Amino acid sequence: MSDDSEAAEADNVEEETADEEPTGLQNGDFIELDYTAWTVDGDQLVDTTDPDVADEEGVGEDQEFGPRTIVLGQGHIFETVEDDILGAEIGDSGSVVVPASEAFGEYDEDEVRTISANKIPEDDRYPGGHVDIDGEHGHVETIIGGRARVDFNHPLAGEDIEYNYEILREIDDREEKAQGLIQMFLDMELDVWFETETVEEEQLVEPDEDDLEEDEEPEPETETVEVEEETLYIEATPQLTMNQQWMMGKQQIAQELTQQLGVDRIIVQEEIGGGGMMGGMGGMMGGAGGDVDVDLEQAVEDMDLEDADVDADEIVDELEDADE
Repeated sequence: MSDDSEAAEADNVEEETADEEPTGLQNGDFIELDYTAWTVDGDQLVDTTDPDVADEEGVGEDQEFGPRTIVLGQGHIFETVEDDILGAEIGDSGSVVVPASEAFGEYDEDEVRTISANKIPEDDRYPGGHVDIDGEHGHVETIIGGRARVDFNHPLAGEDIEYNYEILREIDDREEKAQGLIQMFLDMELDVWFETETVEEEQLVEPDEDDLEEDEEPEPETETVEVEEETLYIEATPQLTMNQQWMMGKQQIAQELTQQLGVDRIIVQEEIGGGGMMGGMGGMMGGAGGDVDVDLEQAVEDMDLEDADVDADEIVDELEDADE
């Protein structure tokens, strides 16, 4: 075979390879993953989804352990682990080492600093005490006189991490996807559901240039159109309102859910009636004592109902009926 023929055949092989669809799991896939991670040198448990491992190591007594939902390509797990999973199949397992630089950073001697012991709360002034100083978290190494030596490195800085994982299944059901993401973000199980609604919205209309005079700037015009919007409803619970991750990052979590699930909006819906919001309002009003002149309509308007799918007029009617 001539050199030209061999080159042509090689080009054909490359073109066929380029045209082939990628196989196995790809970015954007929702998967359920089991894994356990240890430090390579110290055999210290870093993270696990296995309740037996957690029990043996005596960690997370108040935490529930189980397979975790992640979306490939979204940084929900270390990139080295994710790269090992891409192209794999359901049921595959693997082991991969995440270098310290990618995991919790290299150990930096400059992050071990001497500070005034007065900056540390009295209860934490002992070697090994965990402290937060000027927005940085660290642990106390030594205290001598009025000075303290504090290490502000992450406790696992400089450690390579070995991940052992198994891909359990791919998740297709949208409600299960939503619940899996919420579980990952908040470590909570919440009821969710999707609803599609027809709403009216204003849209800009392209002006007809034939109707414009020369050099005339078109006036913006709008028209009312009906569009379908999909909403993810999340049922609120007392545990959700007290969840620290939710309190500090609800906007970011909502944005992630919107993008990953392809919905137009998210509503956190509180239950009205019984022991829910209505019962709470009745208790507050009764606690005022005596005959109180309450403007029910104004009271309802002053309530923050942004996260609840309710009708303010209906609340007024119910309160007035209850008062009678």
